[in-house]
Amino acid sequence: MSAPENTRTEPVPPSVVGNYRIGPGEPLALIAGPCVIENLDLTRRIAERLVVTCRELGINLIFKASYDKANRTSVSGYRGVGQEAGLEVLRRIRDEFRVPVTTDVHETIQVAAVADVCELLQIPAFLARQTDLLMAAAATGRAVNVKKGQFMAPEDMRHVRDKLLAGGCKDVLLTERGTFFGYGRLVNDFTGLAVMRQFAPVVYDATHSVQRPSGMGSSTGGNREYVAPLARAAIAFGIDALFLETHPNPDQSPSDGPNMVPLSELPQLLDKLLAIRQI
Repeated sequence: MSAPENTRTEPVPPSVVGNYRIGPGEPLALIAGPCVIENLDLTRRIAERLVVTCRELGINLIFKASYDKANRTSVSGYRGVGQEAGLEVLRRIRDEFRVPVTTDVHETIQVAAVADVCELLQIPAFLARQTDLLMAAAATGRAVNVKKGQFMAPEDMRHVRDKLLAGGCKDVLLTERGTFFGYGRLVNDFTGLAVMRQFAPVVYDATHSVQRPSGMGSSTGGNREYVAPLARAAIAFGIDALFLETHPNPDQSPSDGPNMVPLSELPQLLDKLLAIRQI
């Protein structure tokens, strides 16, 4: 495999999210939470468990939940509680637990309101090449995490980073979440982590990487039994942050249930991943 352009011989500098530094040599960061906000009580219970677990393990938690799932397979799929209600939930989680929060932005008109609450703005994979959206997110001064499009090569994420830098963003994260392999399946090329890590600190999304797009007909399926082995492989290969979606009962989640890690199983998984990282 030929080396990509702009090959680095030294690690990229860390990116800053809230009070965290994310990058080579820094503590592992975890971006985690439910796929979609259902209500305040459930979101708070998930956040509380994550905060306790991450503090015990020395992991820097960024709490994630979406207020609008704008790219559901079917028009009848549950999208969330909406921007105003969802951002209020995230604000309360941020203030009560004193952790950075993040959520998706799908349109430029959403960016300012989200940046008022969230320390990290997340650009969905399907929108990774949308220049206006990237520029609007960069202009907020917030850190920006872009998920690599399922249709993109890892080398292409250099251009995504360059757009953000040109727009004034100083703190960039790039996330691997699988690549289309035919119809209805994703695969992971772990060499892509090393490629993207030349451009910015890298996040591995272990739960969306096991999706089966439209695998359940009118909704996306997945194979959560592969989350743990893929996460172990990514940690061993070298990443700066891990992305996981979790729920007390994933099979009852209105979005991405087949991919999510049961909340009760997360502490044991994270403990094993830290052991691998220390080695």
